[in-house]
Amino acid sequence: EIEMGKEDLASKPVNIREKMVEGRIAKLLKEKALLEQPFIKDGDKTVDTYIKEKIATIGEKISIRRFTRFNLGEGLEKKNEDFAAEVAAQTQKKN
Repeated sequence: EIEMGKEDLASKPVNIREKMVEGRIAKLLKEKALLEQPFIKDGDKTVDTYIKEKIATIGEKISIRRFTRFNLGEGLEKKNEDFAAEVAAQTQKKN
């Protein structure tokens, strides 16, 4: 309902609007669902594909019991370092 009310769809015919909304919802679900997301170490595979490959390799059933979701760049903190001070400290240690 929310997607149907958006301004960019207002001028479209109803049948086309429905298809566009279905596409947008499918895209959103693909981004949010863990098994549909790209595998972090190989972007060409989804998490589901990777799990199926590992099941075939080792012959045991694998299931995801828990996971943590990170946003891109989360946890990366830029260190505030003074290179000149670091070099000076290193040269003082040697003397």
